[in-house]
Amino acid sequence: MSSQRTHYVTTTDDVTIGGAVHGEGPPLAFLQGVIGDGDIDWQALLRHLTGRFTCHLPSWRGRGLSGDHPDLSFGRLVDDVLDYVASTAEPTGLVGWSGGAGLALAVAAQSDAVDAVAAVEPLTPRLMEEQEQAALGDAVARMGELAAEGRFTDGIRAFAAFVFTDEEIAVAEGAGYFEAAGRYVPDLLNFFQQQVKYQGPTHEDPAVLGAISAPVLVLIGSDTKPYATAGARYVADHVPNARMQEIPDAGHAVPLTHPEALAEALTAFFSPAQRPA
Repeated sequence: MSSQRTHYVTTTDDVTIGGAVHGEGPPLAFLQGVIGDGDIDWQALLRHLTGRFTCHLPSWRGRGLSGDHPDLSFGRLVDDVLDYVASTAEPTGLVGWSGGAGLALAVAAQSDAVDAVAAVEPLTPRLMEEQEQAALGDAVARMGELAAEGRFTDGIRAFAAFVFTDEEIAVAEGAGYFEAAGRYVPDLLNFFQQQVKYQGPTHEDPAVLGAISAPVLVLIGSDTKPYATAGARYVADHVPNARMQEIPDAGHAVPLTHPEALAEALTAFFSPAQRPA
C-alpha cells in the first residue's frame, strides 16, 4: 500500500499551497527550483529517502497541486513556504534546489519551525558578474520568444542551457523533464519579470543570511558553472552555522542526475543524531 498523501495550507492571501507527502520519519520539505514543480523536481530522489523521512513536496503557486495567483514576488513565495512549514506543526528540515534554495534560506531566517536547511546549488543572481547577468537575461528572452511561438518545451530547454551542462540537458531530456515542465513557461516568465522589479530582501542580503540560526549544509556539484560555485561559497561564508560539501561529478541538475549521491548527503545531514535537540 502506498504511503502517499497530500497536505494543503491556505496562505494569508487565500491561495492554496499543496504538496504530495511520501514516507515516514522526521519531516523534510523539499522546495522546487524555478523550472518544474514539487513532484517533477524531486521524483528521482524520493525512493532514496522515503524509508527514513516524511517528504513534503509543496509546489509554488500556479504549479502542481497549488492554486494560481499573479503575485510571484520573492517575498510572497517566502510567505507561502512559511505558511506551509507552520502548518506541519512540528520542527521541519528544508531542502531547496536552485531558486528553491534561496527561498529555504530566507524562510529559515524568519522561522523557528525550521531546524536545519540543505541548500542545493543556491543561486545568487544579484551578485553575478555583468556578463553572467546578461547571459541569464538572454536565456529568459529566448524562452519568451519560443513561448510566443507556442514552443513551450523548447523554451524550457533553451532556458535550462543557462544552468545545465550539455550532459545534464541530455539526462533531463531523457527523463521527460522539459516536456513535463513546459506548461509552466508563462508562469516562469511572469516570475522573472517580477524579480526584476522586486526591491525587498532576499537570501542574497548578508543580514538575511546572518539571521539564520539553524545549521545549513550548502551542496554544490563539483562540475557546476562558476557563478553557481561563487553563489554557494557566498552563502556558506555568510550563514553563521554553515558548511559546504561537493557532490562529485555533478552539476546544477544534481537532483536529476545524481539523486543517490544527493540522498546520501541529505541523510547524513538530517539524520536524527545530527539534528538539533
